Amino acid sequence: MRLYVGNLSFSTGEQQIESLFSTHGAVESVKLIRDQMTGQSRGFGFVELTTEEAGRAAIQSLDQHEFEGRRLTVNEAKPMERREGGGGGRGQRESRW
Repeated sequence: MRLYVGNLSFSTGEQQIESLFSTHGAVESVKLIRDQMTGQSRGFGFVELTTEEAGRAAIQSLDQHEFEGRRLTVNEAKPMERREGGGGGRGQRESRW
């Protein structure tokens, strides 16, 4: 199950997130979203857990949990919506990571 994790400290790294989520099940991947120019974390990312049960347990336990001085937002990641029209999108799905 893929989860969105928001309101992260800009200094939080992938290892810290993996450690936090691994208490709920096996972590398949962690991806922090970073600014393309500076490499600085943008304060959110995605965690993929191997089972839906682990994902639901992580949401239940970690949403609004205080971590490194910030209250996390944890929920099921939603697929990106297709963009139509302007901005050169040509109706294609845009991926930022």
